[in-house]
Amino acid sequence: MVRLCATLLMCLLSSLISVHAAPGLHSHWSVGYHEMTFLDPLDLQPMRAIAFYPSSDKDHTSKLEGYTVEASEDARVAIGRFPMLMLSHGNVGTPLALHDLATSLARKGFVVVAVIHPGDNSKDHSRLGTLSNLYGRPLQISEAITATLGDAMLAPFVNADQVGVIGYSAGGETALILSGATPDLDRLRRYCQERPDDRDACNTQGELIVDRDDLQPVADPRVHALLLMAPLSLKFGRHTLADVHVPVLLYSGDGDKLVAFDKNAAALARKLPIAPDFKLLAGAGHFVFMAPCNEEQIIVMPALCTDADGVDREDIHRNLISEAGRFFSHALGKPSRAGMQTADQ
Repeated sequence: MVRLCATLLMCLLSSLISVHAAPGLHSHWSVGYHEMTFLDPLDLQPMRAIAFYPSSDKDHTSKLEGYTVEASEDARVAIGRFPMLMLSHGNVGTPLALHDLATSLARKGFVVVAVIHPGDNSKDHSRLGTLSNLYGRPLQISEAITATLGDAMLAPFVNADQVGVIGYSAGGETALILSGATPDLDRLRRYCQERPDDRDACNTQGELIVDRDDLQPVADPRVHALLLMAPLSLKFGRHTLADVHVPVLLYSGDGDKLVAFDKNAAALARKLPIAPDFKLLAGAGHFVFMAPCNEEQIIVMPALCTDADGVDREDIHRNLISEAGRFFSHALGKPSRAGMQTADQ
């Protein structure tokens, strides 16, 4: 009788465990990518974004614009409602330079939408140094959020209430505007008088080209968390950051020779109304946040691939990916099955 009771108890516990576990989501997926095209809000011309998302298909590697990316085009989307992260790249850059961060976060259960900013990317510099670029980039990210929420393939699997932004370099400036910051152009002028040799920030001598006088900084209330890496943030003072009330994970290297650490990340960390989680990387330069390079890339673009002695880019990225996953899961919430009707979609 005792043995029979024990057997029945074990069966009951096993049944309860299986019922409890059934609704759970995987903690690890493969990665798919999906190309999106929508209209640039500045001129209504087509612009692009690449969405990386959790997939239930097998792992696959693809070549994307010269980068080897661990993702498969239009693979089956994993079942769930996933937080959405918008990725804004640096001036004249490409979001694919951060492909390892995007795919790793997708594997953890995020939809990462990598936006290619028109007029300010690796193939098109036509808006560099203009007001339309400063104020247009946040509008483009907002449009990408809307486009993703309306995309026939991705919309059923993203959560409109769980949106964050990843901003690298000038993308950090974009992310701050989206969260309520207002650029102060006088700060740029003063900075360029003080440091005229800063060829990155002061390529127009501190005067932005007024190609549009009808644009203003526009925040997006859908944005609830920011990851900033080596952010260009010198245009923001304490009072112009007063409306930023979202959690921020902030990374910078104190060896950054391109975006001055003291006037950007370090100053930003002091001035944000909610203290960020600030990770300072000793000796690291500006390009350490780009994905570790392969042998071919090291030969072709050594300046972007070579770090200072003692700086381990691969180790930095392992920690960055882990911290970013934890940060966004805490700030936005984890994936869920809310609204999902079947596991056969």
